Amino acid sequence: MAHLDARGAATGTGDRSRPRAALPALCATQITSWGIVYYAFPVLNGRIAADTGWSTTSTTAAFSGALLVSALTGIPVGRILDRHGPRAVMTTGSVLGVAAVLLLAYAPNLFAFSVAWLLAGMAMAATFYQPAFAALTRWWGPDRVRALMIVTLAGGLASTVFAPLTATFAEHLNWRTTYAVLAAILAVITIPTHALALRAPWPPAPPRPIYRAPGSQPVTRSRPFLMLAGALTLNGFAMYAVVITLVPLLVARGTDPTAAAWVLGLGGAGQTLGRTLYAGLAKHTRVTTRTVSLIVAGGATTAAFASVSGPLPLLVLLAVVAGMVRGNLTLLQATAVTDRWGTGDYARLSAVLAAPATIASAGAPFAGTALAAFLSGYPALFVVLASLSVVAGLLALGGRLASGGGEEDRTGGREDLPTELSRSEEPRVPGQQLGSPQPPVTP
Repeated sequence: MAHLDARGAATGTGDRSRPRAALPALCATQITSWGIVYYAFPVLNGRIAADTGWSTTSTTAAFSGALLVSALTGIPVGRILDRHGPRAVMTTGSVLGVAAVLLLAYAPNLFAFSVAWLLAGMAMAATFYQPAFAALTRWWGPDRVRALMIVTLAGGLASTVFAPLTATFAEHLNWRTTYAVLAAILAVITIPTHALALRAPWPPAPPRPIYRAPGSQPVTRSRPFLMLAGALTLNGFAMYAVVITLVPLLVARGTDPTAAAWVLGLGGAGQTLGRTLYAGLAKHTRVTTRTVSLIVAGGATTAAFASVSGPLPLLVLLAVVAGMVRGNLTLLQATAVTDRWGTGDYARLSAVLAAPATIASAGAPFAGTALAAFLSGYPALFVVLASLSVVAGLLALGGRLASGGGEEDRTGGREDLPTELSRSEEPRVPGQQLGSPQPPVTP
């Protein structure tokens, strides 16, 4: 039988509380979903424009529209996840993803192509990291960091697997047939996997009052939450703009385009390495400390790129370090809600927290390029982006101060809870002293 701790996390061992098939299944579906719905597009975009006559600006705008829809759709999807679990959501999302990719393959005009991407955005919200994080957070409970690390390590391989595979298909097939083949792969891997591997009972969440601040103010309207959302939004914009504009920066400074691409690619390897280190970082640091430190560290690597033009080994080292920071930031955002407000309503709160950052990331390619032109060069752009990361770090620190401090758990516990909720609202078992350690509750 599953047991729940005070945060509503499943702590039992066995199939009911921790389905053994869920973690490997989500690893496989994250690689496939990200690889086909997201990473295939940059590989095929040039061929799409050349074949159809549509401008790359228009096709990229359609792709950015998918990211915007994903951010907005993620909030209602999160509510459904919190109540009913991931099986129906992720299976339906897989079906939508297959339909969207097929519509891309056979889109007769730019309007239909754009509609296909809007549908793909809905599929992203239901199949990408956020629903997977919600499932692992509820099912894995106190061991969620390890499970989240494993699934993000797998997700990090999506571009490694599907970018070259898509390029290989495109060399022998046209872009439309390539998308049709990828849709078939998406259907075969993700639809049955989500339907069959995510069938375990969904552990109930803690009582809803635990997620309200003093005065019955919802957490999503509290200053700590809003300041954290602002920090992650600014930082997400800065980090994504760096990824998109790094190659142009290096090429403008005389780096060979192929070498610049390798610098960017090795940054992806750094993300994988960084994610393997997050569990240790979470164990030995407090939640605000690591949030501010990682955001500022990201800004420091951006500033370094602004000032360093070579040699190539130094640029590679900087890219790997920057990738390590980005990899840790992915897991930081995945655990941001649970570290502060527990696991109940995780999917909804996490979707609300991630929505503005996703929207900012969607606009980063256009805004970053426009800013570079306005500032007369990419080095100046990177200075501005580094400054945004510093501001984001200050917002993250300000969120801690706005909550009035409070106790921090060195393993990443909910440091804000002593001031974010009334002690009288904490769940207790009969006969328990207020504020004493709470034993698991059997549902």
